[in-house]
Order: sequence, then C-alpha cells, then structure tokens
Amino acid sequence: MARMVVIYRQPADPAAFDAHYFTVHVPLAKTLPGLTRYETSRGPVVQVTPGAAPYLVGILTFDSLDAIRTAFASETGRACAADRRVLAPADDDCIMLLFDDQVV
Repeated sequence: MARMVVIYRQPADPAAFDAHYFTVHVPLAKTLPGLTRYETSRGPVVQVTPGAAPYLVGILTFDSLDAIRTAFASETGRACAADRRVLAPADDDCIMLLFDDQVV
C-alpha cells in the first residue's frame, strides 16, 4: 500500500476551509482513480514538537506509488491539485508526503 498524507496549516478562515474541504474537495478526491481509502483527522491535531500545530490531516490510500502518480496525472487528479490551491494557496500552507507503507 502507499499513502499520500496532506497536512494543512491553520487557515485564515477555518469555517470557510471546512465548508470547501468537506463539500467540494473531499467528494472530488474520492473519485480519484485507484483511491482505496480517504481519511481525515477529526478535532484538534496535537503537535508535540515546537511550532504551530497543523489544522487538518488528510490521508489517501492507494495500492502503490505508481497508482498515486497515475491518479494525479488524470483529469480528476489535475482538478484536485487545482482545488488544493483554494484551500492552501501558498506552497507552505500545506505539506504533502507520499510513501509506501509497511507493517513492522
């Protein structure tokens, strides 16, 4: 399995962020080809190291890193990438991580 983790920083308007994220972005992202699971954090995200705590974490699961690349090369993937700019306009408004996972 492979995961895409998106960590969003505190938005200027949390209510507007939530409304757009859950009514526009999530339904769009759930149509990504190859997506097998979509999870988000609920409630406050606690950061145990110094710095501003993240606002929200999204975790998308695919079968492989290649499946993630294929999904985001699709029309839906390009639409998701464009819509992410509505939620996090600047590159440092979120962190995106892609990785294969393993059980240890």
